[in-house]
Amino acid sequence: MIKVTLIGTGTVSTHLKEVFTKTDSVEVIQVIPSRGNALSKALKTTPNQDEIGLNSEEPDVYIIAVSDDAITSVSELLTKSGKIIAHTSGSVSIDALPNGVRKGIFYPLQTFSKGRKVNFKTVPICIEAEKKEDLELLRRLGESISGSVYKISSEQRKLLHLSAVFVNNFTNHMYQIGNEICEDNQVPFDILKPLISETVEKLDSLPPLEAQTGPAKRSDQQTIQRHLQQLKNETHKEVYQIITKSITETHGEKL
Repeated sequence: MIKVTLIGTGTVSTHLKEVFTKTDSVEVIQVIPSRGNALSKALKTTPNQDEIGLNSEEPDVYIIAVSDDAITSVSELLTKSGKIIAHTSGSVSIDALPNGVRKGIFYPLQTFSKGRKVNFKTVPICIEAEKKEDLELLRRLGESISGSVYKISSEQRKLLHLSAVFVNNFTNHMYQIGNEICEDNQVPFDILKPLISETVEKLDSLPPLEAQTGPAKRSDQQTIQRHLQQLKNETHKEVYQIITKSITETHGEKL
């Protein structure tokens, strides 16, 4: 049984708690909020006033699921624990954790939204640790919930996170722009959903370069100029121009 303490009560922590709770080989013994004095209150100070101990059963792994900027300050409160300290960020190096602790990474590469369930069996878990035995424990923890666990270095993970921003965060924002255009013209956004699904499903059989279609790839200037005239939002117009330029240059043509 792997005992886990989750630090943070945000979306990632909530999803991890839910999936770990359903796993026979993992026990979540504590979930500690990281805001305000909640974390400090969950820890007790020893008589030396400089060593931090726990006021409850100790876990095998502390998983820090907080904002990127808070990882270092939160982890510094756990330097005396002697346990694995792992954060869940995609863009923060393992070196953000303080020296002298058993450093680890437990990064589930997925988009998490409040109230929406995720099938963790398909979620890649990226792990990293400085010690072989710690890496093995994190691997076991990952395999308890996912069918895809990868040993990924901090540099690889940061670039993977950058890629994820493009394919997820930026793509979703494109959906929002499309949704706004539909709403402004009294057209239901649902009409576009089969197109969105096919765009994603094509990637099972084609690389993105070969799957690309549209006026930018064809360098269809009349259509491109008509689209620019139709866009009233100047930011949307800039986005259209930048993406069009990128697609056109990728496929060997210059605007």
